[in-house]
Amino acid sequence: MSSPQVKFQLSQLILSLVLGLISTLAVAQEHFNPKGRAASSHTSELQSELRESLPFADERDFEESQRGFIAEPGSRRILGASGNVVWDMGRYDFLLNGQDFDSIHPSLQRQARLNMNFGLYEVVPDFLYQVRGFDLANMTLVRGETGWILFDVLLTNETAAAVLALANEHVAELPVKAVVYSHSHIDHFGGVRGVVDEASVARGEVEIIAPSGFMEEAIAENVYAGNAMSRRAGFQYGRVMPSSPFGQVDSAIGKGLAAGTTGLIAPTLVIQQDFEEHVIDGVSLVFHNTPGTEAPAEMNTWFPEQKVFWAAENITATIHNVYTLRGALVRDALAWSKQINEALYRFGREAEVLVSSHNWPRWGNERIQEVMRAQRDAYANLNNQVLHLANQGVTINEIHNEYRVPQSLQEQWNVRQYHGSEFHNARAVLNRYLGYWDGNPATLAPLSPADSAPLFVEMMGGADAILSRAGELHQAGQYRLAMEILNKLVYAEPANQPAKDMLAAVFEQLGYQYESASMRNVFLSAAQELRNGAPRIPAARGTSPSLARAMTTEQWWDGVAIRIDSGLADGMEFVINFVTPDTGQQFVVEMSGGTLTTIEGYQAEAANATIRIERSDLDTVIMGQTNLPALLQSGVGSVDGDPGVLLQLAAALVQFDPGFEVMPGTVSASEAQD
Repeated sequence: MSSPQVKFQLSQLILSLVLGLISTLAVAQEHFNPKGRAASSHTSELQSELRESLPFADERDFEESQRGFIAEPGSRRILGASGNVVWDMGRYDFLLNGQDFDSIHPSLQRQARLNMNFGLYEVVPDFLYQVRGFDLANMTLVRGETGWILFDVLLTNETAAAVLALANEHVAELPVKAVVYSHSHIDHFGGVRGVVDEASVARGEVEIIAPSGFMEEAIAENVYAGNAMSRRAGFQYGRVMPSSPFGQVDSAIGKGLAAGTTGLIAPTLVIQQDFEEHVIDGVSLVFHNTPGTEAPAEMNTWFPEQKVFWAAENITATIHNVYTLRGALVRDALAWSKQINEALYRFGREAEVLVSSHNWPRWGNERIQEVMRAQRDAYANLNNQVLHLANQGVTINEIHNEYRVPQSLQEQWNVRQYHGSEFHNARAVLNRYLGYWDGNPATLAPLSPADSAPLFVEMMGGADAILSRAGELHQAGQYRLAMEILNKLVYAEPANQPAKDMLAAVFEQLGYQYESASMRNVFLSAAQELRNGAPRIPAARGTSPSLARAMTTEQWWDGVAIRIDSGLADGMEFVINFVTPDTGQQFVVEMSGGTLTTIEGYQAEAANATIRIERSDLDTVIMGQTNLPALLQSGVGSVDGDPGVLLQLAAALVQFDPGFEVMPGTVSASEAQD
């Protein structure tokens, strides 16, 4: 592997993030009442009004989502090598019985039904196929002269292998000639080892293609805040809840995340220019880099001969997250809009097929331009109108109640708020330009909720008065007002179970009412934890050698630095020269000011210790199978100088708890110490 590839290899900690999400599902089952709690009369009335006002007469999405169906597999489950269930589409079959559920926003229920596609579809005869419903994303298969070109190979090896097997069975059994990663999110590349092996790539038999910045951005978004992101993602995707009309019903861009094994093979071709034309296995493709859109590194693809536009995840059947609730850098809604506009004018005016990595395709140029313009306008309106209001003094704590999606856009299904929502996306735009402060000094350095809440509770007359008033508000359907006062009480009295139960009931009704799957899932997940406590979430296990090799040594040291407790490290001072002879790299690792820093390409003259270890041997440390002192003591590598600095380092490290408390009073003291 070349030095640039080593430099930008992807960390196995991304896998840890995803495995952290997956692990929450199993531990949550025992806490959840699958029958759920009924929608209130207020929620039912709201849902009834929405069924009358939304544009349900437009059924084109249903026709398009079924077009070209070839076959589905014999089972609605995909199993792993040990018989474990990796994917179970059957858990969503309640959505197919024709019933309207008052516990689901009617628009979201429509999207959830559309995402029940399960099987192999022919999109362009004898050329382009898609398998949907095997994972959060779709896999798109292009038939070249001698084999398959695969676009986005899903999250897990098991689901990716099942997709390829289905296509080989019903279309043609062909070798894989190329894999295209459209962007740097793991649900689009993690299944690569289910469809190709590294030896074939090394021999040049298979090309792996990715956008500029792919390796770097996958690290930056997922690793450094990975533990916190994993915990929050369990809320966003509803992984702490089984699927039911009262729980997780959809993830907007697909049903959910599969629970299998994940890997990575580094790209062999990185698309560097804004537009690059290549011929892969006889197929002409124009790659269009779109940095700063749905992902920091992402690209569309145009098939000029077939007039097919592949929109990656930049255009789906929903408005996406400008700010994703699991936590990530805020995306640029204006840049996103401009990239869609560029694609519209460069490719969209000729396109006859629009296909994406989620949801379903569209056919016909008029229809394609309609969708692309609506998507362009939705992101541009979000950016422009939020700033329009901000420039008139509307603050980040008000904007989500002031911004309104234009009615003309609300009447188009493809820009409804299933994944993102106008609430958290509006706040994200304002935060991107002006930051989190609203201009009021009282909110610049506020008390923590647990510190301010007791005063609020005292001034409101105590817990009994709050519960009484909250009960009245709940009965009146004033759920957001009830939430405001109950949240204060729960922070002030984390052990007050009646308060937590009432707040859970409020969260539940709000969750039923939200159109956004992300919003629904976080409210219902929080309700479950308030009632039953946080589930025990084991640390992620099973990282693979391929993913350990993907992390650069400097990135690993940066991850170690995040685990340093400055209070424990303050006063420590040492310098380590760290050398990996097999890669020819050298580093200086320095502890000072309670902080660990690393720089590559240097050696300190007066280091306390010099550690030499093969990078290939360090992989076991990165995978969590051992630690550095133990590895050195076993005779692997060498230490010159004072080995005691490693003991100092170890004494300042903290092991993160993957199940930390989100809602107050949901993790007991004993659990928190585990």
